[in-house]
Amino acid sequence: MKNIFRIMASYIKSNIIKLIVILASFAINLIVFSLYSIPLEAVAYASFLVWIFILLVAIIDFILYYKKHKILKNLSKNLIIPDLIFNTHDLIEKDYQEIIKAIDANRSEIINSKDLAYSNMIEYYTIWVHQIKTPISAMRLLLQSEPSALNCELEEQLFKIEQYVEMVLYYQRLDSISSDFLFKKYDLHDIVKQALKKNSMLFISSRLSFDMQPFSYIVITDEKWLQFVIGQILSNAVKYTPAGGISIHAESSGDTVKLIIEDTGIGIRPEDLPRIFERGFTGYNGRLDKKSTGIGLYLCKKILDKLSHTVEVTSEYGKGTRVTIGIAKEPELFP
Repeated sequence: MKNIFRIMASYIKSNIIKLIVILASFAINLIVFSLYSIPLEAVAYASFLVWIFILLVAIIDFILYYKKHKILKNLSKNLIIPDLIFNTHDLIEKDYQEIIKAIDANRSEIINSKDLAYSNMIEYYTIWVHQIKTPISAMRLLLQSEPSALNCELEEQLFKIEQYVEMVLYYQRLDSISSDFLFKKYDLHDIVKQALKKNSMLFISSRLSFDMQPFSYIVITDEKWLQFVIGQILSNAVKYTPAGGISIHAESSGDTVKLIIEDTGIGIRPEDLPRIFERGFTGYNGRLDKKSTGIGLYLCKKILDKLSHTVEVTSEYGKGTRVTIGIAKEPELFP
């Protein structure tokens, strides 16, 4: 009801000049009629008929005004401009419609151009990621053929390059991530072991202690994407833990399994903690490291959200960080 009154007020405001002209014309007629001593009954009857006619015209015009308002309101929500917004004989209004159509056509052209450029970029990076893997594999074989302290260091740096390449691949798939999911039942312990094996070089070179408590939980997830997330979290833990160690354990909480990865690293400042999942945010630690991109944890959060998993990070600056990933368990058939 308030909306109707608001529209009526807007209608009266937009037609205020017409209303003033009608009232002024009516006042002039009354003055003229009074000067010629026309009977009051005739004046009143004529005035009544005129006002009835004006009221009917105003009602019809308000209905058209209201319909036009609804059309424009729907257009503003859908942002789709039809070939003809509404019929009009007003030349100025037709000009406005032509301007709107021209703007919409220009907008569509820009969107199509951006979509094409984005598709070409994604295609290029996909090809680049797959092509770069060949020289990386070749370099790894060359380094492994002649073991030495220098080659071990070079192999570690090569592993980091491979990690960044993999991050590019996962980042450019982020928009179409749902189409790549394959949800199945997996043993969470096996997924963690695979992530540890893939990142074993980081642990060996870091000389950190490592503790993984035995656990066995069947969870419903996508193995490839969850393994990537665990790998990113482990990589961060190693990067920001100059001494001490990293531990992994899991616990059951209702219909959810909580995978917990803890480190004894430098921790995260309290003011940085709420923003760690923002794209490009590096925080105080990232500015000290000068190599942080702020993409890793952003990717992890986006992927876990798509997987319908949860993630929570708690940290005490100077003492360490704890990352908890919540994953749905396989439902039990019988209690």
